[in-house]
Amino acid sequence: MTQSVLITGALTGIGRATALQFARQGARVAVSGRNADAGAALAAELKSLGAADARFVRADVTREADVEQLIADTVKAFGALDVAVNNAGTEGQLAPLAQQTEANYRATFDTNVLGVILSLKHELPVMLRQGAGSIINLSSVAGQVGMAGAGVYVASKHAVEGLTKTAALEVAAAGVRVNAVAPGPVDTPMLHRFTGGSADAKAGLIGMMPAKRGATPDEIAETILFLASDRARYLTGQSIAVDGGYTAQ
Repeated sequence: MTQSVLITGALTGIGRATALQFARQGARVAVSGRNADAGAALAAELKSLGAADARFVRADVTREADVEQLIADTVKAFGALDVAVNNAGTEGQLAPLAQQTEANYRATFDTNVLGVILSLKHELPVMLRQGAGSIINLSSVAGQVGMAGAGVYVASKHAVEGLTKTAALEVAAAGVRVNAVAPGPVDTPMLHRFTGGSADAKAGLIGMMPAKRGATPDEIAETILFLASDRARYLTGQSIAVDGGYTAQ
């Protein structure tokens, strides 16, 4: 069966890698983000890789009208929404809690938490009408442990974990699954920003991983594709840590 897939925040990093892998499987793929030129280029690349259809829809996940239109456009174009990957996110401004600001809280939570809530709000009714569907939210190891200096980001990802479990419980009997993927350090632009562009800070963070390396975006994408597949048909309400063993310590 050709899957119809929607990925938010798909223009870089994990979102982009996931879109490319779905395209190689021949899926219909809708990608969203805020850069129209990059989005159009990605849609063309997805088609060249074998996507049955590919399109970009400009959307800001913090705006409900954008999210509602994004999902409506995807369903109109593809006829269904089999998989939704709620990937859009930000690390915000990293600082000790005593130095945090209301503005940073709002900006981080609007993207990481409100964005997931709005996405779930408009994805779930479509999947409930279908009687099937898989949603994968992007969390982080920061959603499972604390991290000094990243309290607002940590809180936002803990919220994603709670939303994932709650949504899964609400729709499990209807055949809709909701899970999360919680990566450790991944070689993406966000990791560069998270470590302040410092090679030493990046090496120090990666050195904390039992695997002694960070993940590639493709390794996270492979877990997302598994959760989206029938091979995970009895798996819901879970957060899968893809972290080289970090949360096992």
